[in-house]
Amino acid sequence: MTERIAFIGGGNMASAIIGGLINQGFAREQIDVVEPFAPAQELLHSRFGIAAHPQGESFLNRASLLVWAVKPQTFREAALQVGGHTRDAVHLSVAAGIRSDSIAHWLQNERIIRSMPNTPALIGKGITALYARPAVTLADRQLAERVIATTGEFLWLTKEEQLDAVTAISGSGPAYMFYFMEAMTQAGVEMGLDATQAYKLAVATFIGAGELARASTEAPEVLRARVTSKGGTTYAAITSMDEDGVKALFAKALFAAQKRATELGQEFGAS
Repeated sequence: MTERIAFIGGGNMASAIIGGLINQGFAREQIDVVEPFAPAQELLHSRFGIAAHPQGESFLNRASLLVWAVKPQTFREAALQVGGHTRDAVHLSVAAGIRSDSIAHWLQNERIIRSMPNTPALIGKGITALYARPAVTLADRQLAERVIATTGEFLWLTKEEQLDAVTAISGSGPAYMFYFMEAMTQAGVEMGLDATQAYKLAVATFIGAGELARASTEAPEVLRARVTSKGGTTYAAITSMDEDGVKALFAKALFAAQKRATELGQEFGAS
């Protein structure tokens, strides 16, 4: 890519994308980062050799794409500060909840793409969903795709409200996996394994099961049934979880995450 890319915010998600770009040959000189916090600036410099700017100024005029990697509660303030320098760029938001209507209003720009990545993007194993407003061109989409592809897989959505569901499933999803790993590790220790052994078994099981699901064309309930012989150990565990309503409780938790994503857009959207 020959385009210049600017990042508003230089935290973990911005670093994941920047690292992916550089690993694929994108020149550091084509990247600008606005990051006001000194520790984050130092980390960007030590990891990537990039000197971040403490605030956005006229240098943003040269960016073809701006990546918004800020917290939802600070998006409005940041957008109002730099919007005058970014009227000719396409904007890619990775902020949870903030609606494209609000972003377009703050920036006075309709070329807005919203996305929901997840933290495995940090190692190039992420999955990102994207939604584009009608003013976004095919070339804009392709530029966003080339950037996001450095962090893993991606898919396009046709309705913006679907991003709240994506947030609940894959955006927050890694935390659910870690939560179950915690439980498996704790149980393993209580069963007589040491913590290192139990954790290694839990992590390898999640990775292996995920790769098996990826390689298969069968539904998850079929894959589960293949390792659930009636009267066996897996059957005992699944029966126990069914009796306790674990699946329903887990679904309830996902809906809570979706609801919170919707609330973020309402709380920190355009006013």
